[in-house]
Amino acid sequence: MIDPVPPALIFIIGALIVPFFKGKLKSAYLLFLPVLGFVNLISIPEGNNWIVGFLDYNLVLGRVDRLSLIFGYIFHLISFIAILYSLHVKDDLQHVAGLVYAGSALGVVFAGDFLSFFVFWEMLTVASIFLIWARRTKASLDAGYRYLLVHAAGGLCLLAGIVIHVNQTGSIEFGYMGLNGLASYLIFFGFGLNCAWPVLHSWLTDAYPEATITGTIFLSAFTTKCAVYALARVFPGTEALIWIGAIMTGFPIFYAVIENDLRRVLAYSLVNQVGFMVCGIGIGTHLAINGAVAHAFNDILFKALLFMSMGAVMYRTGKINGTDLGGLYRTMPLTCIFCMVGAASISAFPLFSGFVSKSMVMDAAAGGHMRGIWFLLLFASAGVFHHAGIKIPFFAFFSHDSGMRPKEAPLHMLIAMGIAAFLCIFIGSFPGPLYSLLPYPVNYVPYTAPHVLGQTQLLFFSALAFTLLLLSGIYPGEMRCVNLDADWFYRKGARLFYRVADRSFNWVNSVCDRVFVKGLAGSLGRLSRDLTARIALLILVSFWILRGVSGKKLEMKKTNFYNDILEGTLPVGIGAGLAAVFIILIFVLT
Repeated sequence: MIDPVPPALIFIIGALIVPFFKGKLKSAYLLFLPVLGFVNLISIPEGNNWIVGFLDYNLVLGRVDRLSLIFGYIFHLISFIAILYSLHVKDDLQHVAGLVYAGSALGVVFAGDFLSFFVFWEMLTVASIFLIWARRTKASLDAGYRYLLVHAAGGLCLLAGIVIHVNQTGSIEFGYMGLNGLASYLIFFGFGLNCAWPVLHSWLTDAYPEATITGTIFLSAFTTKCAVYALARVFPGTEALIWIGAIMTGFPIFYAVIENDLRRVLAYSLVNQVGFMVCGIGIGTHLAINGAVAHAFNDILFKALLFMSMGAVMYRTGKINGTDLGGLYRTMPLTCIFCMVGAASISAFPLFSGFVSKSMVMDAAAGGHMRGIWFLLLFASAGVFHHAGIKIPFFAFFSHDSGMRPKEAPLHMLIAMGIAAFLCIFIGSFPGPLYSLLPYPVNYVPYTAPHVLGQTQLLFFSALAFTLLLLSGIYPGEMRCVNLDADWFYRKGARLFYRVADRSFNWVNSVCDRVFVKGLAGSLGRLSRDLTARIALLILVSFWILRGVSGKKLEMKKTNFYNDILEGTLPVGIGAGLAAVFIILIFVLT
């Protein structure tokens, strides 16, 4: 039997070989990699594996426990689904970036030390950028650059925190830290940026809708979930996360309701769902941590399903705005059904996956007597049903008739969506297998009469509210517009700072340029060139006279040589020879 290897290596090394395959063989190879990775994963023993000495530290490339394993399982699963969905793509850049991205995510969750963790963390950023740029539009290029700048800033904060932490403790172990000093706050902020915390979230809603159709599936699965994993590993029970998570669940609802781009609606919904996970980690009880991890597992599946269904619509119609779509259920019925399964799952309908995980976090908040937090989560649950459970399928497949009659999605896309939809229903109906994988023993029973009845009432009253608002004309209509988000302030602020700096400091630069560069330095340069030319000319004139050159010919050679030195057009060989002569003279004279 072949010994297992670090899970990240199979994806990262396998990605480098992708360009060497063609046609159906490439498709088979791409699908084989996550299968091989999963077989490798289940053969890895628990504990610390692949310990490598580096300087005075030990790098741990395979810390395997129940927390890292469940993220490892879902990352392999979603990689297979995303690759299956993207088999029609002929662009090797997207395939390579997607595999490196998945491998980096696996490297993050199995890293047992801060140094290797940081390397894989930064690889996440680099690989994900190419999934945005691969769309090759001006909007995607601009969004990718903004994405890079934001994550570079977050990465620097994280690195600074790690350096201070290692300097203070002498340890690079990646484990529980808590908020207890500058290092921990910097690391906390670095994780939070990737988690799309409030005000820091705009990179996600800006970049994800501009990525390629298939790239968005990968993007929705890895970056934020790796941040959730890192928070669960390093900052469980941190009280600040409770309020951060609760705010995350609430504010994206208002943006999602007025947004026209349906992939951007899902991007806001992604922030909303991550808020439940962050809140659960902040509560910190076994039930809350289990709920956060279970919801991360489920969110990867149903959010991917929703992005896949919208990607199929975009692939067939070339459009994604709610104002341009509608009536597609006639010719894309399977895509419509799969979208509705994803919508039911994210809305936490009974018998769908969101129901068995989101409620764990809410019950943990209720059990901790956090009434304000519980009401915020309840409000967010109703809002999710409005913008993701109803708005996405309604405006894409029903609403007004757009007149478009596109073909159904390609078979491989339908199979990928079908797998995700089946898992959403299976987990929602039979949560036991998922509960058995969670970090702590689970005694939670989701299907109780009060819970089922309460959630059903919430959903039906939300649907009634949506219907009444729509019929009365109060519900915000789909409009072709640009909605201002938190990034507006730092975009405008950066331009204002540039203008102020330009007017305040560039005059100093201009004065220095005129006085010192063009003035004093220019004069010294001209004097130096003139002196050099005259000395060199004196030597060469003596040489020419000895060779019998005189009269007009000598005057012409003197003039040409002098001008060549001043203008810098002296032949290379002569220039090098003169330089050697000057060096020898300086050496002799000193």
